[in-house]
Amino acid sequence: MQPMTHNNITSRETSHRKGILLAGGLGTRLAPLTQSVSKQLLPIYDKPLVFYPLSTLMLAGIKDVLVISTPDHIDQFKRLLGDGSDWNMHISYQVQAEPKGVAEALILAESWLDGAPSLLALGDNILHSTGLTGLLLDSVQPSQGATIFAFPVQDPSQFGVVDFDENGAAISLEEKPSNPRSEWAVTGLYVYDETASQKARSLSPSTRGELEITDLNKLYLSEKTLNVVRFPRGTTWLDTGTLDGLVTASEWVRATERQNGFKIACPEEIAWRNGWISREQLAAISLRYKNEYGAYLKRLSDSSKS
Repeated sequence: MQPMTHNNITSRETSHRKGILLAGGLGTRLAPLTQSVSKQLLPIYDKPLVFYPLSTLMLAGIKDVLVISTPDHIDQFKRLLGDGSDWNMHISYQVQAEPKGVAEALILAESWLDGAPSLLALGDNILHSTGLTGLLLDSVQPSQGATIFAFPVQDPSQFGVVDFDENGAAISLEEKPSNPRSEWAVTGLYVYDETASQKARSLSPSTRGELEITDLNKLYLSEKTLNVVRFPRGTTWLDTGTLDGLVTASEWVRATERQNGFKIACPEEIAWRNGWISREQLAAISLRYKNEYGAYLKRLSDSSKS
């Protein structure tokens, strides 16, 4: 999402952690836009929304990704992303028959994970920050427990909320509380050890009939193995679950890309800078797009020529 030094990901170990991208849900708040297409495939300026959380996983050095979506939409993602080979990744797919909560993603992914730790990203979240790559790489280093990420918001009652003691340690988690104990919302990015699927199976549905990700995180908190990373000042976190959120995100991406001259959440660029694909492969991909997106990839491949 930000410019990176070539090969800076491959120089660091991310163990065998796998990525889960949850792109399910009915998108009812965005109807009628979502009557025939997944909300995660709606455009955020110049690329589909799903490219943004996918890029976050890629910045964390993760090449094995499971996309979870609805029976009606799973084929749409397959047509867009394929098997990931264009980016030297491995992308698999899993159907979520009906929305039963974010934590269910870890149950659905259990056999695919095959005992591996995971990084779970929600398909409608956009993250951008100077130094994001390093922060993600540090967070996915092999360790026991879980890591979640917090961001200050004006109306925390719309999110999961984490509260801290005077030493900065997390002491409570609440899902959409009417009287929030802090301004710190939990973002849609979660790092879990290999016990997450088993823990998710132990959860009971909430009053909404869902397996709440907050309840899963509470289990780690009770075990004193929950780490909370507070995003630094200058971080942008956008939740695109509403029409205003979609428009705001598109306007922000457009303005940022035009101001800085680089693209945000461009999987081809990230794969190239990670050392996953060559300059020649990047140039070949650029020929598929007869627009500014393709021209951008071409400029990148040309700039790397010596």
